[in-house]
Amino acid sequence: MAAPFDRTDDSVVVVIGTGAGGGVLAGELAQKGISVVALEAGGRYLPEDYINDEWDSFGQLAWTDPRTTSGDWRVAKDFSGLPAWIVKAVGGTSIHWAGASLRFQEHEWKARTTYGEVQGANLLDWPIDAAEMAPWYDLAEKKLGVTRTNDLPGLPGNNNFKVFEAGARALGYTEVNTGHMAINSVENDDRMACQQTGFCFQGCKWGAKWSAAYTDIPRGEATGNLEVRPNSHVARILHDDAGKVTGVEYFDADGDLQMQKARIVCVAGNSFETPRLLLNSASAMFPDGLANSSGQVGRNYMRHTTGSVYATFEKPVRMWRGTTMAGIIQDEARHDPSRGFVGGYEMETLALGIPFMAAFLDPGGWGREFTTALDSYENMAGLWIVGEDMPQETNRVTLNHDVKDAYGLPVANVNFDNHPNDNAMRDHAYGQAVKMYEAVGATRTLPTPPYPSTHNLGTSRMSERARDGVVNRWGQTHDIANLFVSDGSQFTTGASENPTLTIVSLAIRQADYIAREMSSGTL
Repeated sequence: MAAPFDRTDDSVVVVIGTGAGGGVLAGELAQKGISVVALEAGGRYLPEDYINDEWDSFGQLAWTDPRTTSGDWRVAKDFSGLPAWIVKAVGGTSIHWAGASLRFQEHEWKARTTYGEVQGANLLDWPIDAAEMAPWYDLAEKKLGVTRTNDLPGLPGNNNFKVFEAGARALGYTEVNTGHMAINSVENDDRMACQQTGFCFQGCKWGAKWSAAYTDIPRGEATGNLEVRPNSHVARILHDDAGKVTGVEYFDADGDLQMQKARIVCVAGNSFETPRLLLNSASAMFPDGLANSSGQVGRNYMRHTTGSVYATFEKPVRMWRGTTMAGIIQDEARHDPSRGFVGGYEMETLALGIPFMAAFLDPGGWGREFTTALDSYENMAGLWIVGEDMPQETNRVTLNHDVKDAYGLPVANVNFDNHPNDNAMRDHAYGQAVKMYEAVGATRTLPTPPYPSTHNLGTSRMSERARDGVVNRWGQTHDIANLFVSDGSQFTTGASENPTLTIVSLAIRQADYIAREMSSGTL
């Protein structure tokens, strides 16, 4: 365990947030011999602490601090205080994620070039591409133990997958399997194989699913170069008269304001808390917030085009048994504008337990239609849609000065309107999923609106030119050389794939860059 670093030690790298971005970055830097202080707003839990119960687990892990919402999206109406289900704990949302680990397709790095002008969308090409990212993806797949890579077998298919696969084949889909999952199909990396318990979203009690909480972070601590401070809520990032960041102020577990000096600050607070922190760090020199000369901080929020389809059958499926999301159809992930939209989508198996099914199937609805659906729960199969949504400047995170958190800081307001492309894609996906389930004898199909469980992307996006975004190709802010963004906030576009593998790949690459720049003395 690292001896604590002194709060006046200005040689340390401060990493804010310990999820797939921050947790991996902190661990990688520590392995390279760099002193790191990781500040995490939440507590610390390990597999033995996780709870195999949906509501209790949500209470233990979820970020339930106040937020507000606006815009035409369903979530603003149904879950106005919960725009997304993210985790507040050491390990971040890598505790709650389902494990799907997919590489972006080549064209998705260059959405502006590939899709052309899409009215109302603020599309931009990433300043990096598939060839540059390939070696970093290789490292990330090894780190995460992704199935179907590096000779690791795929996971077994549960009943939910068998129904899903049969429906897919009936429609002529060919790219269907139990997915590339960061869940051990065999014993690997000193962690056991998946026990098929089915509580993937509640934290894997077996440690079979990769999470920064019990892999990268403890390994970083074992080097003596990483100190993790849980229950440390960062309030603002500080800078000197030259505009370089010098440290951070944070509230500790007792609610007292502390200051930690830093050589470099890396922000990895998810796509809400990262821009919120940059905006809350406004000063006389940076009146619009840090790294915001472009006005793009908080803008271009993406959450993937999502939705679910459930179907009931004559016989029991018991979809809740086995790995929650080990099942994917990738045939629709291609770019094919003849379908009426740009970009594509994945369909992935999904099962919710009865408590969440009651909350999410038809929020606020308790009629006969709803109760009969729950009556057939045992006979139900389900899937989730994940598609590329369009970045829009007006989809953004701003500060709500009328609502303050426990520390008196303005909370994030999340404004989101669906783009016509998102709606066209979702409708197409609903149609295909319904056809798929009907092809294998569904007695009823239930397309459901998107819930707060989502992928948060954008809000501090990567761009070639400073005026188009917030960070450069290394996640380094255009405006301040020793300030980095290290999470999904830096995504220029969302692609159709679950984002964690790309977040991890970028974090490994960023650690390599930071270490190189520090040793050459440029940082």
